[in-house]
Amino acid sequence: MTESFIPDPTPDRGSARTAFDGFLHRLTPSDRTVILHDSDADGVSAGVVIQRTLERLGITRLTRVVPDRNRNAWTPAVRSRVEAEEPSALFVLDLGSAAAPIVAGVPTCLIDHHQPEGVPPGAVLISAYSWRPVPNTSLMVWDLCSPVASIEDLDWVAAVGVLSDLGDKAPFALLQSTKIRYTAKYLKEATTLVNAARRSASYHPETAANALLEHHSPRELVESLSPEVAALRASREEVKRELAEAKKAAPHFSGQVALIRIASACQIHQLIAQIWRSRLPRYVVIVGNEAYLPGRVVFSVRAGEGVNVLNLLRALPAGEGEANFGHGHDAASGGSLSISRWNALLDQLGFRAEDRCQEASAE
Repeated sequence: MTESFIPDPTPDRGSARTAFDGFLHRLTPSDRTVILHDSDADGVSAGVVIQRTLERLGITRLTRVVPDRNRNAWTPAVRSRVEAEEPSALFVLDLGSAAAPIVAGVPTCLIDHHQPEGVPPGAVLISAYSWRPVPNTSLMVWDLCSPVASIEDLDWVAAVGVLSDLGDKAPFALLQSTKIRYTAKYLKEATTLVNAARRSASYHPETAANALLEHHSPRELVESLSPEVAALRASREEVKRELAEAKKAAPHFSGQVALIRIASACQIHQLIAQIWRSRLPRYVVIVGNEAYLPGRVVFSVRAGEGVNVLNLLRALPAGEGEANFGHGHDAASGGSLSISRWNALLDQLGFRAEDRCQEASAE
């Protein structure tokens, strides 16, 4: 981990809009624009809102790219996919920030609410990390795009991202107005379906994006008989089954750290971490998923007030070369480590040998 946190470059909404408008003015209809966004409901919703905004501004040579299950914009695999689109401009949404460029020489605008860790050369970083309260990325995109294009019909899409990231009680006017307009019931159900695409073992977030693009309200999406929504329903049932099984795992303790070990091909470690975070409010909760990626442990960390998860993780050296470790939010982070480095991390935290993940034996 060589990144260092930097001051927030856009400390308020006014500076964010100035930065966004300045980047937009550099785009022309002939530009080939790529939108690289996260695969969760926040990232997908942000990607859909900015896609529709650019289309309505006459910028129609657009491609959206969603990262693989590592959910990291700076891996060689994701960079290659973006480069293959030959972009003239690049938006990066809800995927953090770093000093390294994703595609060198391509004008880039990063929009994010996680702790900023760097800005690529010549890029624009629009960060809400220091705002109070901190909005999620889809809400940021909605606020940035609303003054420049007519996107009133996409309010519910942005609200899906708000519900997913910040919950039903998030203190933002957009969430309250959309709950009145569309009802909380359908917004919540649509959010669950959209998130199921990335939590599924088959990992198909583009299905969720298409569902948002093809429907005009959360109720229409929830009640739809389209193939996309049918696939989302199937993913939701798969995730429910895996979650029910993972809930049976009991915590192991070392000091003020609680470790929960699960093994699922579904992306449910965040959900299990949040469940145990409420059950063990005085502990730092770490959920390690030993079956999500071959040869690696993908983990989620949650903590209560007074504990900065990012500082905690960054104080535990995991070695160089790890693509995703200790980024995100002050109270919610995680990463992906090789099994040997995961076991070394458990050693540093004081866990017993029997708490380690078993490495595959050589054939």
